[in-house]
Amino acid sequence: MRRTKIVATIGPASESSERLAELVAAGVDVFRLSFAHGDIPSGIERLRRVRAAAPDVAIMVDLPGPKIRAGSFGTSAVTLEVGDQCELAEGVDETSTAERIVVERADVVGLLRQGDKVHIGDGGVSLEIVRPGTPALTRVISGGAVMGKPGLSLPSSIINERLPTDGDRARIQALRDEEFEILAVSFVRSAFDVESVRAVLSRDDVMIMAKIETGEAIDNLDEIIEHADSIMVARGDLGVRLPIEEVPHLQKEIVRSGIRYARPVVVATQMLESMTHARMPTRAEVTDVANAVLDGASAVMLSAETAIGDDPVGVVQTMDRIVRRAERSFPYAEWGASLGVQRLTASSTQATRVTAAVTGAAWRAAMDEKAVAIVACTRSGLTARAISRFRPPMPIVAITPSRATARQLSSSWGVQEVVMSAASDIETLCEVAISELKRIGLARSGDAVVLMAGSASGGAAVTDTVRMLIVP
Repeated sequence: MRRTKIVATIGPASESSERLAELVAAGVDVFRLSFAHGDIPSGIERLRRVRAAAPDVAIMVDLPGPKIRAGSFGTSAVTLEVGDQCELAEGVDETSTAERIVVERADVVGLLRQGDKVHIGDGGVSLEIVRPGTPALTRVISGGAVMGKPGLSLPSSIINERLPTDGDRARIQALRDEEFEILAVSFVRSAFDVESVRAVLSRDDVMIMAKIETGEAIDNLDEIIEHADSIMVARGDLGVRLPIEEVPHLQKEIVRSGIRYARPVVVATQMLESMTHARMPTRAEVTDVANAVLDGASAVMLSAETAIGDDPVGVVQTMDRIVRRAERSFPYAEWGASLGVQRLTASSTQATRVTAAVTGAAWRAAMDEKAVAIVACTRSGLTARAISRFRPPMPIVAITPSRATARQLSSSWGVQEVVMSAASDIETLCEVAISELKRIGLARSGDAVVLMAGSASGGAAVTDTVRMLIVP
């Protein structure tokens, strides 16, 4: 089994029903739909097609936040050479060229000052303001090829919009009645941003994912993680806004912190970027993916590789092989032992404290008795995510009455199977668990299985019971 999940971004190269089916077969666990490109009706139509084609796969919708984009460079790469000069001009639905780059946001170009830096895309191409004004004259200080409608990173002092932006609100309103499991929020800076988006969405069945990509988010990391349901290490903008040499260390810190709070953590950006057009990844990319797995990431994400790449399915198959090999070297026992019994939030309720303690006991019991599986009976998914943070070497099987929870658990590390059952008493849940484990070949007679559930006295919201089952 593969424990670390794979997120694939859907775009023109991967949105057909046939290609979506191939991606699921190749190992995709979560489909990401970026709502930063195209209009809202087109995004909704794509979401519905993906849901129809892959009814059991989780869907992540990614909001643009206060992202500024350039006017389209077209489908052929445009090269910007170091030392070249070009204008930055404001406009809408205008074409960008090597001589004139259009900024699709009013009243920002005039705020740029001499010496300010503007980064294009993930920061590989950068400009410096030579002469402020509207338009502004810039000089290319880091060259490269650009195409499509890349994002533009301007100084944070210029972009200070509160979340959700007006554009985000319009998208959330359109999404309110659609079927999806995760809402990714760009440029989160505080817990207030997370809760503001949650209030506008007003849905309990959708996980809010905070994308960590600003210095403010790093400063407020613990409070953001506590309030969010999931976390993304968005390394593209993070590397633009902070010194690039800090990114590997911040990645480790974010992953570790998120897991301690039982939050799934996705590592994203340029993981197999060269495979957008190449048949094989670079050695550095392979090492990067493997290191994300060894850091403990819940999932690794593909962006352009599957959205506009030449071979989306081949990229996923390559990612799958790299992840499986890395997991063979993962320090499972050491990870869980070093984690200890942690609170699931800094200001935990009694219910979450009990769940934290019980899942810690379940992990120790499973390790001591070499259990073949850990079964988490859960309504919200919290119990499965709480045991997942220990990174046990045996599979985690979730039993839930909620189809939304079942899909959400697609993004949780180590959850191999999700069983749908409306049973509530422990005896029935034990019978369901044993039957399912035998059916899928995870357990045989004499094997030990650890099961966690809520007792009649504890209530459905509290996981307060651990049982060691011996398969008959």
